[in-house]
Amino acid sequence: MTAQQEDPSPPLDEDDREAAVRRLQEAYVHEHISHEEMDERLDRVLTAGTHGQLASALGSLPALRPDTTSTIAAAGGRIQRRGVWRVPRTLKVESAFGRVRLDLSQAVIEHPVVDIELRLGTGGARITVPRDAVVDVEGVRTEWKDLRYRPPRHSRPGGPRIRVSGSMGFGRLKIHHARH
Repeated sequence: MTAQQEDPSPPLDEDDREAAVRRLQEAYVHEHISHEEMDERLDRVLTAGTHGQLASALGSLPALRPDTTSTIAAAGGRIQRRGVWRVPRTLKVESAFGRVRLDLSQAVIEHPVVDIELRLGTGGARITVPRDAVVDVEGVRTEWKDLRYRPPRHSRPGGPRIRVSGSMGFGRLKIHHARH
């Protein structure tokens, strides 16, 4: 028998490692682990080569909070969220007529990935995301006007991933990063 037994679990990919780091960060933020324990576990996650080693580094962490979904709907008029507000994991925005203004720059974003699903008829939408957010707009369909989004020239890692999807009728979707 050898001194080291081989771990039969498959090798890790970067998505697995990033998910584990986010899980540790969440446990630390919610004070389930100390700063010292966070450092020790983070080192183990970053050096893990297999799923078994990763599971060992995440052992005894509390279960993840379930994903949340909220829907904001209006037949007409304005839909607006700004200031300090809690962003759910999935935000569905539905409006037949009217403008939509979502400002996430000061919002409480607890999830590493936020999905914003748009179902808009007539009227434009403007979404302001945090400065360090990574935005994915591949799932947006526009009927009449084009989407306006320009990624920042210099981005900082570690921000939330905001995935925007859905459809726009007669209106323009503008997405921009907060300046501060």
